[in-house]
Amino acid sequence: MKVSLRSHGYDEPEIATVGTIIEGYGHQKNKLISILQDVQREFGYLPRNALFKIAEELNLKEIDIFSVATFYKGFSLEPKGEHVISLCLGTACHVRRAPSILREIKRLLEIGPGDTTEDRKFSLETVNCLGACAIGPVVVIDGEYHGHMNVKKVRDLLSQYGVSISKEVA
Repeated sequence: MKVSLRSHGYDEPEIATVGTIIEGYGHQKNKLISILQDVQREFGYLPRNALFKIAEELNLKEIDIFSVATFYKGFSLEPKGEHVISLCLGTACHVRRAPSILREIKRLLEIGPGDTTEDRKFSLETVNCLGACAIGPVVVIDGEYHGHMNVKKVRDLLSQYGVSISKEVA
């Protein structure tokens, strides 16, 4: 039995946008990751209903689409904030006090890793390595690398994005 896309919450503009992305790849199954990347770039995450549309258009099982979307850390099934903050907690950054930077970011934004602020302005992620060990600790905001970070520098950096840094340290 075929399920209507509308039962998955599709709206017409979203269906059309996902369809256009898939058409751009010639409905080729081997282009699934590229299609998912483009859909995420368009919406800021992978909407569940878009994944159903991709499965239908590529004639793949929904579980196969969800398996790929959840396997790669670069994909998100939840909406991200306007600004995505990634903090490296790899060995080189960890020994240079990245955990104290994480505590400060959590305190200032009042969110933890994997969370998004209520106003959807910021999302916070931690990663095991950003490949920039020589300039660690490293904070990446919207793809822009900020090296040699410390608590004061992260306060100054976040204040540039409108974060109030006047909060008292507990």
